[in-house]
Amino acid sequence: MANLEFKVFWDECIRQIRENKIDEAEFHLWFEKLVYKSYDNSQLIIETPSRFYRDQVLSRNYNTLIEKTLEELSGSRIKVDFIISENKEEEVYDDDDPEEIAPVRETVKKSIPVSERRVSHPQLQTNFTFDNYVIGNNNDFAVGAAKAIADNPGKTQYNPFLIYGGVGLGKTHLMQAIGNQVYEANPQAKIVCIPSETFVNEFIQSIRTNTQNNFKNKYRKVDLLLLDDIHDLQDKNDTQEELFHTFNALYDFDKQLVFTCDRPPSELKKFNDRLKSRFQRGLMVDLQPPSYETRIAIIKKKIEQTNYTGEISLEVIEFISRNITSNIRDLEAALNRIIGYADIVKKDITVETVKNLLQQYFSVSPQTAVNIAKIQKVVSEYFNVSIMDIKGKKRTQKITFPRHIAMFLSRELTDYSTTEIGIEFGGKDHTTVMHACQRIDERMAVDSTLEPMITELKKNIYS
Repeated sequence: MANLEFKVFWDECIRQIRENKIDEAEFHLWFEKLVYKSYDNSQLIIETPSRFYRDQVLSRNYNTLIEKTLEELSGSRIKVDFIISENKEEEVYDDDDPEEIAPVRETVKKSIPVSERRVSHPQLQTNFTFDNYVIGNNNDFAVGAAKAIADNPGKTQYNPFLIYGGVGLGKTHLMQAIGNQVYEANPQAKIVCIPSETFVNEFIQSIRTNTQNNFKNKYRKVDLLLLDDIHDLQDKNDTQEELFHTFNALYDFDKQLVFTCDRPPSELKKFNDRLKSRFQRGLMVDLQPPSYETRIAIIKKKIEQTNYTGEISLEVIEFISRNITSNIRDLEAALNRIIGYADIVKKDITVETVKNLLQQYFSVSPQTAVNIAKIQKVVSEYFNVSIMDIKGKKRTQKITFPRHIAMFLSRELTDYSTTEIGIEFGGKDHTTVMHACQRIDERMAVDSTLEPMITELKKNIYS
């Protein structure tokens, strides 16, 4: 893995440590001044500002924490070594010597707009580019990996590349951004970008018309295969078998494969185990719902891309961002609705107008109310804790056990992915849900009282 490519893992490692593994004050004190220097042959070099700083990092076993987090992300054991900076602090920040600090201030990479192509690829949407993709904490690691792939398809450790997450979080946009950049750099590249449903239909048609060889030649001789929504292949055994062989043919010749899915491969039901293992061979990234700040940035970006000449106040943008937290698709639909209304009635957009127009987006979907919401209600009543506590961040035994039970039941009794379940439990990460389910499974194996309790809860949920 190249030095610059591994920088993506380092950035994601630091983000996960900050958000999930230590408190904010501890992070600011001991992690903010760690600087990525290089990576080579499974050895990561990190720069520290002083000998004291390095010794404190080692004495607190932060090196072990970093190594474990990197192993979770990359699937490989990484050795972390710390070096001491040779630059004096005053040499970097001395405002009396602008020539010395100029190189430091010039390290910010300027974005270069993508030039327009004369002919667009027939299967790629021209507006699905990296320039149009708003980056936030929910997707920065995924975007960094996607750009590395687009720069060097088939030649990185990110092959295959699988993007998963809930509906409307930008999976297809990010996948097609890879295709657009590859096509921009090399219009002669053979790129196929299709939904999985199309792959299924064409495969069935090839059997009916006895043209399987044509089908195989079409998909096994491409440079870049972009396959959307692979969860649609569940319970389609023959198509899965064909995709397995197509995967092997492309992978063996260093051709890039990119997939999207609504859940991790491990959660795909009625799916070929060999094919699932292929998906897990490269890099998998999950897209989380955008944060409040990212939602504001998305709305502003979308407004810039419309032809709307009126004014939408920051108050209105913030109101929409606070109330529509589900996904990017709902944000776009809501914005299109209010802009369309404003164009027709020729009136300014106010918060009151938005409240009246977007009531459908502020309400809870019927599917959620019937399923996960019902599970949360039953579990909260059974254990005499509030739904707010179950969806909150308290970690006392009184709260965490019912929360784990509710997550376990949500995974077992619904078709939601762990990413979607995490959203309904206060925006928790899918790994938190997977950990909760694993804890309950392990406890059921040694605690004979737990299974009758689960059975009783199921009866109450279905009643």
